[in-house]
Amino acid sequence: MKGNERYVAGLSTPLNFAADRAALVTGQNPYATILSCSDSRVSPEFCFDEQRGDLFVARVAGNYLTTDFVATLEYAAVVLHTPLILVLGHQGCGAVRAAISAVDNHEQFPGHIQSIASALAPAVRAAKDMQGDRFDNVVKMNVVRTVEKLRKQPPVLSRLVADRKLLVAGGVYNLSTGRVDRVA
Repeated sequence: MKGNERYVAGLSTPLNFAADRAALVTGQNPYATILSCSDSRVSPEFCFDEQRGDLFVARVAGNYLTTDFVATLEYAAVVLHTPLILVLGHQGCGAVRAAISAVDNHEQFPGHIQSIASALAPAVRAAKDMQGDRFDNVVKMNVVRTVEKLRKQPPVLSRLVADRKLLVAGGVYNLSTGRVDRVA
């Protein structure tokens, strides 16, 4: 979060790819894993002011879980020993917009896009009676629900969480300010 503070303040560390390239040849040692949306406006390395090798990032539109993403996060926790998984949603998410349209208007999307809207539909329903901006509430609920699923995900992640070897948290990136607010 201190890196996000630097990013928001315009004090990001300049990138120097040549300096760290040799060190990264021998392996990686990320201190955190991020499950982020694929949105091109949200780059976790930039918004947390981190260098290559610091974050292990898995990205999918709507930052939701599939078996492949669970396996990726398990790899990060067990093999790379990252003690933190952060689920990172963002303001203005197109996948969330699609899910709201699917639930509210029974809209169908072409190809496999519908599977994203269907996966996010429980967050739309969970945010139904919340006070405030509905779209923002669905973004937040999607992050909160994904964090809860990860904390209970057997057999690997739930055990690491129970043993206090893994923290699973959630945040939402604000497109206009660059700030990440913790929501879980």
